[in-house]
Amino acid sequence: MPTPLDSPLRTLEHAKIIQEKYFLRKLYTSWYEILFREIPDYSEKRIVELGSGGGFLKKLAPEVITSDFLDLPSNDMCFSALQMPFENSQLDGIFMIDTFHHLPDVEQFLMEANRTLRHNAKLIMVEPANSHWGRWVYQNFHHEPFDPSGDWKIPASGPLSGANGALPWIVFERDHERFAALFPNFEIKSIQYHTPFTYLTSGGVSMYQLLPDFCYSLIRFTDQLASKITNQASMFMTVVIQKI
Repeated sequence: MPTPLDSPLRTLEHAKIIQEKYFLRKLYTSWYEILFREIPDYSEKRIVELGSGGGFLKKLAPEVITSDFLDLPSNDMCFSALQMPFENSQLDGIFMIDTFHHLPDVEQFLMEANRTLRHNAKLIMVEPANSHWGRWVYQNFHHEPFDPSGDWKIPASGPLSGANGALPWIVFERDHERFAALFPNFEIKSIQYHTPFTYLTSGGVSMYQLLPDFCYSLIRFTDQLASKITNQASMFMTVVIQKI
């Protein structure tokens, strides 16, 4: 019988898979490097990763505070992103991988991010992309809901089981005017669509890796080429927001 999705044991299983699968480990490393590029002096800053889950950012950047809603031995802190245990204007950055689309109330989270981030601090996230390709894959082959017509709130059924993969697109693109009106001191610096094929060929955390390890560089090159040709051939998007 499989471990329940919202169990901490399931996340620990995912951590083992991410470390053991070459494609997945390299892909996560490339996503962590987004943080390092956006905040080059990250080691001197107070940065929190939300929804660290089974990731391994701590091994690459020990100074970053890793956290999750689930109580996991690999992370520094356990708390809800909707009520963060930090003082006002205390953080230099918030980093998230596949976390935003699980938040049951993103407006409340953004209020918390606004409260805890300093002036010029950044909110950086890697999330599912509502592209033609990404939407087709998520709606047909992924266990999580992906509803571009959805609202800013999702059912709080569980930290992982509650989700809408289209939520980042809804908030930052479809409802951009609402976002700007509610959070005038949050400026969207960039939205970049990327990674059409690498995650698929990695098999994610539930399937076998589809190609041998030595093919990784070729698939990444194909990813980058396809993303340059069109945003619609992407499975992920990176959103960078700065507090101004």
